Amino acid sequence: MQLEIPIFPLRTVLFPDGLLPLKIFEQRYLDMTKVCIRDASPFGVCLLREGTEVGAPAVPLPVGCTALIQDWEMPHLGLFHLVCRGGSVFRIAEHWSTRSGLIYGSVELSDAPPPQLLPAAHQQLANLLQKIIDKVGLDHFPAPIRLQDSDWVACRLAEVLPLEPEFKQQMLESRDPQARLEQLKAFLKSRSVAV
Repeated sequence: MQLEIPIFPLRTVLFPDGLLPLKIFEQRYLDMTKVCIRDASPFGVCLLREGTEVGAPAVPLPVGCTALIQDWEMPHLGLFHLVCRGGSVFRIAEHWSTRSGLIYGSVELSDAPPPQLLPAAHQQLANLLQKIIDKVGLDHFPAPIRLQDSDWVACRLAEVLPLEPEFKQQMLESRDPQARLEQLKAFLKSRSVAV
């Protein structure tokens, strides 16, 4: 499915179902936020390839994730506090900037992988995620908690582990939940974390 959406290049990777808190203060993103709230429409979050989050339009990587504003408040004029939830992975077919510096993209949405039961070989990863959930609290994770779903476990661990943004991007681009779990297992092994 093709869609035209505003693109928000950030120094972070958003995964499907992931929760992303944002502070919005630049005029182009304030305008984008107002439209997204009014129309209940998504915007795209992409990791930065070049440039910075503020100032001149940055260059986004071509694969990102749609974000839908779940909760918002405006503590004072010119500032939004948002909580966004990740939707679908997409690939940018083409992108352009408006005069205000807001990037728009024509994007192709990817189908979500079908639910896959977590294999016994990766049960330790679910156990590790459960410990993290217990420590930081349920409100930091999207409900419902799905510790037997391979993709859900892989995405949540990719969000919370201290991974380089480029590694997270690889995880986002991989559409195979089992491959994602193998990558995470290898990462934890390289850090001498027993799983």
